Amino acid sequence: MFKKKEKLPVTGAKAEDKGAVKVGLKPAPLQPGAKGADKALSEQEGKKKSKPREKFREKRSVADPNTPFARALLIPSILGVITFFVAPFLIVIYYSFLDNPIAKEFVGFSNYGAVLGNSAFQTAAKNTLILSAVSVPAAVVFSLLLALLLDAKIPMKSMFRTFFLSPMMVPVASIVLIWQVIFHYNGSLNYMLAQLFDLAPIDWMKSDKSLMVVSVLFLWKNLGYNMILFMTALSNIPKDLIEVARLEGAGGIWVLTHLKLRYISPTVVFVTILSLINSFKLFREVYLLTGDYPYQSLYLLQHFMNNTFRSLDYQKLSSAALIMALVMIFIIGLLVLTENVFGEDIEE
Repeated sequence: MFKKKEKLPVTGAKAEDKGAVKVGLKPAPLQPGAKGADKALSEQEGKKKSKPREKFREKRSVADPNTPFARALLIPSILGVITFFVAPFLIVIYYSFLDNPIAKEFVGFSNYGAVLGNSAFQTAAKNTLILSAVSVPAAVVFSLLLALLLDAKIPMKSMFRTFFLSPMMVPVASIVLIWQVIFHYNGSLNYMLAQLFDLAPIDWMKSDKSLMVVSVLFLWKNLGYNMILFMTALSNIPKDLIEVARLEGAGGIWVLTHLKLRYISPTVVFVTILSLINSFKLFREVYLLTGDYPYQSLYLLQHFMNNTFRSLDYQKLSSAALIMALVMIFIIGLLVLTENVFGEDIEE
């Protein structure tokens, strides 16, 4: 009944024209490699991906630290560091070479010679050195032993951890009050010693034992935080190496000295530097316990600087501060150099 409609062939320019579309038929898909097809395909793909790329660029522009906006955010911090750290340090260096801040007469290194020859400075430097030499290694060793103990499978680990971290939550004023109650001449420690061993009372803070009392205070305050740092470092040691070493017959001492200590050497250096800095911060507690002029064995560098500041002797104060800074830089640099040599094979 119905005759099939015959398709008329398209000839001439119409057949060559890419824009020509047959009636009732969809245009044929572009084939790669055909004339102009690659360019058309790339344009189509570019249109599809343009919007996600724009969103990604917007997100990246906010999070990228190399953008001008991100660098501009650093300006307040840089200004703060320059204002409160770099500029005062440069002023201290300038004052250390002057006769006094008013006359501003250049005297060279004579202030340094006067400070090094001062008997009070020598006593303060010796006491500070003894305190740091005793307290810092003890803090590192004891906190490492506690971390190794808690790293093993022992009962009540959380209770021990809380016990050693609790001093971090106690304010300085409360710590001083506790130490006064315990180590006062009529304190609880003397009472217990008299009751148990019939010993005469000792004035702990005004005797040669005062440095030991302060060292115990330093350890009580800092062991918990150092212990947490060591526990974190021990947990990052590859367990496979320890298991292989034990399967090969290595003992606990060998695993500790040849594996654990070598892998946590950066943490040991960090804890040592942190403990060294905290030993200089111990002046707050000592000052609250003993005042401006404590017993001779407790007269620290911070006492000398505090008393020098009260007398407005800025040139001597600046010279002492720079000497102290140079000693700290030398010790920290030596520790970092030692760690680099010791832990070089671990990093490789």
